[in-house]
Amino acid sequence: MAIGPPAAMNPPSTARTPATRGPGSRSAVIPGGMMNALGGELVEGRLKRMITIGQLADYAGVTIKAVRHYHQRGLLEEPQRDSSGYRRYSAEHALALVKIKTLAEAGVPLARIKELLAADPGRFAAAIAEIDRNLQERAEELLRTRERLAQLSAGDRLFVSAEVADYLDQLHELGVSQRSVQMERDIWILLQSVSPKEAAIWIADKLDAIGDPEFGAIYREYDAAFDWSPDDPRLYPLVDRTQRWLANRDGRLEGGEWPVQDPTIAQLVAKSVGAPSPAWDRLTDIAKQRMAGG
Repeated sequence: MAIGPPAAMNPPSTARTPATRGPGSRSAVIPGGMMNALGGELVEGRLKRMITIGQLADYAGVTIKAVRHYHQRGLLEEPQRDSSGYRRYSAEHALALVKIKTLAEAGVPLARIKELLAADPGRFAAAIAEIDRNLQERAEELLRTRERLAQLSAGDRLFVSAEVADYLDQLHELGVSQRSVQMERDIWILLQSVSPKEAAIWIADKLDAIGDPEFGAIYREYDAAFDWSPDDPRLYPLVDRTQRWLANRDGRLEGGEWPVQDPTIAQLVAKSVGAPSPAWDRLTDIAKQRMAGG
């Protein structure tokens, strides 16, 4: 900001102000109008216009808190306090602050700014290229995160593989209750976490089976049986129908057998079913009796 008329309005021959450089030094003269325009003082042969931290922050478009933070990080030199106890900043501080702000807004980490400010053009360009690559990687990771967040609306697809999600969608299309679909999803989340290889084999078989109308009919009946009485006479024919269907499925899996299931996995899955159903428990007991020849 100019204080007083510009230097050009004061002829050098008519406005001169003496200034000294200390005891014993030679006198020097500068145009008085220029002195007034800069509003500064002569210190060791250089004019400096000293400003407060608030003015410095305003000029650079940052907050006072940011200026102090840059001091703490060693990015911006912190001037000594004057006789009144205030820090006074020069044009050099303002220039350095603008550079720091520009680099920070461009995405340069604060830890790298000091290095860049002191770098020659070649090192500066190489460092910027490296930072740009890092930013691209971060941008790609953020994009992947956004895609995952977008799946939150789908619900069933968030924690399971695409194959399991497709299977759950088909259960919905079959008319299976949301309760049973939710139970299936929770079981698959657990299976894919503790035994991903076995889960991949099982879901492949499930996707193959769901195209069979008989499988769909049995699944819907099991779904309805959740609310039946454990003494319901329909439980026995349901078990028989299921076992006939399973017998026809023998050999459909790779190697002709179901993968061996870890007992721990079986326990975890059994406990993850959720709300108890006496009818389902009874179906399990009847199936065991049938398998034992009872």
